[in-house]
Amino acid sequence: MEVKKVLIAVDNSLCSEQAAQKGYEIASMFDADVALINIVVPAPAAVSADFPIGPILIENYDQASDNSKFLMEEIANKFARGKETTFLSVIDIASHGITEQAEAWGADLIVIGSHGRGGLFSLLVGSVSESVSRKSTCPVLIIPYKEKS
Repeated sequence: MEVKKVLIAVDNSLCSEQAAQKGYEIASMFDADVALINIVVPAPAAVSADFPIGPILIENYDQASDNSKFLMEEIANKFARGKETTFLSVIDIASHGITEQAEAWGADLIVIGSHGRGGLFSLLVGSVSESVSRKSTCPVLIIPYKEKS
């Protein structure tokens, strides 16, 4: 398998930090390009017509985009070790945004963390990593969250 581009999905969790660490290690082994992706989840559409939500949504998305960029910069500073990193911040549903951007960027591998929740939670809410692995056109490496002792 030839890996030239590694897309690492990150959020503000310890499991995504572990995925980022592994993703950068793999990218170094293959001398591959790296992109970090962070999804900004869209606001719910159910609002009152009497409430002027436009300016509030724009301000919230601007803040969310700033937070997203800050998060990706922090992760790159922690794990990139000088490797140039592309930052992708997308407003979308998590699994859809990750798979769409992976295809658009030409990723050869997606690295994503898994919280390890199972049972009823996974049944009701679903797993982003599981959904990405089903929908992706490239291989997906799911890194299970392991608490460090």
